[in-house]
Amino acid sequence: MTRKISGSLLVALLLLATQGFAESEEGLLEDILKFTPGSFFEMADETLVLRPPPVPDRRAFFGDLHVHTTYSFDAFAFGTIATPRDAYRYANGEPIRHPGGFVVRLRQPLDFYAVTDHALFMGVVKAAADTSTAISKYEFSEPVHDLNAAGNTGLLSLRPRLEIFATFVPALLEAVGNGSLDREAVLDITRSAWQDTIDAAEAFNRPGRFTTFVGYEYTSSTDDRGNLHRNVIFKGTEKLPAVPFSRFHSQNPEGLWDWMDGLRAQGIESLAIPHNSNGSNGQMFKLVDWAGDPLDDAYAKRRIRNEPLVEITQVKGTSETHPALSPNDEWSDFEIMPYRVGAMLLSEPSGSYMRQALRRGLALESQGMTNPYEFGFVGASDTHTGAISDDESNFFSKLGILDATADLRGSIPMPFLSSLFVGLTAPEQMKEVDGKNYIEGPTATFGASGVTGVWAEENTRDAIYGAFRRKETFATSGPRIRLRFFAGYGFGDDLLDAPDAVARAYASGVSMGSELAATGSGASRGKGPGFLLWALADPEGTPLQRLQIIKGWVDAEGETFETVYDVACSGGAAVDPATHRCPDNGAGVDLSDCSTTGDVGEAQLRTLWHDPDFEPRHRAFYYARVLENPTCRWSTWDALRADVPPRSDLAKTLQERAWTSPIHVLPKN
Repeated sequence: MTRKISGSLLVALLLLATQGFAESEEGLLEDILKFTPGSFFEMADETLVLRPPPVPDRRAFFGDLHVHTTYSFDAFAFGTIATPRDAYRYANGEPIRHPGGFVVRLRQPLDFYAVTDHALFMGVVKAAADTSTAISKYEFSEPVHDLNAAGNTGLLSLRPRLEIFATFVPALLEAVGNGSLDREAVLDITRSAWQDTIDAAEAFNRPGRFTTFVGYEYTSSTDDRGNLHRNVIFKGTEKLPAVPFSRFHSQNPEGLWDWMDGLRAQGIESLAIPHNSNGSNGQMFKLVDWAGDPLDDAYAKRRIRNEPLVEITQVKGTSETHPALSPNDEWSDFEIMPYRVGAMLLSEPSGSYMRQALRRGLALESQGMTNPYEFGFVGASDTHTGAISDDESNFFSKLGILDATADLRGSIPMPFLSSLFVGLTAPEQMKEVDGKNYIEGPTATFGASGVTGVWAEENTRDAIYGAFRRKETFATSGPRIRLRFFAGYGFGDDLLDAPDAVARAYASGVSMGSELAATGSGASRGKGPGFLLWALADPEGTPLQRLQIIKGWVDAEGETFETVYDVACSGGAAVDPATHRCPDNGAGVDLSDCSTTGDVGEAQLRTLWHDPDFEPRHRAFYYARVLENPTCRWSTWDALRADVPPRSDLAKTLQERAWTSPIHVLPKN
């Protein structure tokens, strides 16, 4: 029976509080208990589920493994003051303030997140800007003093922020190099920022609910600005390096792998994820090592041991493939960012895209060596504001103050005075399109992307990292599309509709990221394994248009090939057996308001597919790709809100998509 507090009890409590007849806290407690009835509340049987039970068939979890905060030298220069803790709050659905002064918030919280600030100068620019620190007293620090003080966010601040990279950074390097600034002083700043990053990850990690990973970015490049950046993700936090390995230790990524192997021998497990390979100028997936020697087995084993995953999509474009490399893929021009990192120099496509790398790996393996490019796929944001921007209709890009507005992103014309100012200070940064002046830079080719998906038993570090290692990962260009992919020889026609389809697929086949030997019963030309795949649309997104499989293979002569198969079509339409394509489902976009055709597309696409051209003697890879119906690109949304026509040289619409990690089918002996 529930009792209410009696009037006499209230009076007694007030007397205890005001008359002070208890001489200590312990005495006060004892006096209160004298007046407390023995059965104050009813017996409660409610429980809290703090950690959901593991799911044997695994669930899809979404996250971002590429996030920069105020400790990154460039992010701080862009106006970012968000800390690692702010970044984790944002991932959990809380609002944070953008460097441009407005508030940003995720449309859907994420399940896991990793702050990956640059190891290079980690925390140093932030420290130099603080005039109370020792490093701020050096003359070279003066350009960054109070850089992110209140009010220092307008158009006039853009030039000084850009000049930091041409003034402060070279001067800092010179001071470290000539000994006028003690290297230990720089490392102490980095150690402090690194420790705070670790502490933030520990504070926000909630097993079963939200997972954080300790990580950082190894920021290296070739001398001609070919991007060789990697994000290093640590499995746990029981033991970690005191200082992250950076370009200051070695420009050569092979040095990073040696360091990671050394840590692994000490019980510190990690993996590195190459990112933004489209800007590598052909260097990320080349056929020679750093010294220019042909790849060998030792190189391949060391690379794939340390880099089982690659970032297929992010804000600086998508690196699946390129029209010059896949001319027969009608969707190969998706969000191509054609430049090298930090420059307007064009990047060489060959050696920079993942599908070609997968094919190169097959060719190397056919020569008798380990495949260095048998990787899985992830997506990420590469945000430099602490906040992933993956929504086309609410895109705020990645460069903080530098691209906080539509005109600075290059999606709408610059206002006359701003255009005049930028043109006077940097005429090469203006471009005329359709008789109007736009800012010239790579930002117009950026994408509102991307997200990593994993299939894991539970939302914990061990389970999600296990998915990374077995490459049971998929990537999306932003939407929370769920995509499954299995292959096996025991898949019957009843499997697709079976209530235990997933359990049976795991039991008798392999999942994305795995290998499957072409030795199953009946493995002959045109009769290979069954591929079970299905996609679920983002409940808050756009219907699905088509489900595809991309195949690559190598023949007996070592020549590689690729092809694209549509395998499931919206509306139940049949795939044309001659072209392997779905018919057009008629989905469109009204550019006057960005509304979409509402009566076509699917919430789910699924199929059990067999390769009609299967050849058991060929080594092959297969991965699934699903496309949504067309929607407005972020630049079109910007133009619509500004009531101006979209730029004619930018795509007005796009088809958001997701990709699974490949399944590799080994040749039949």
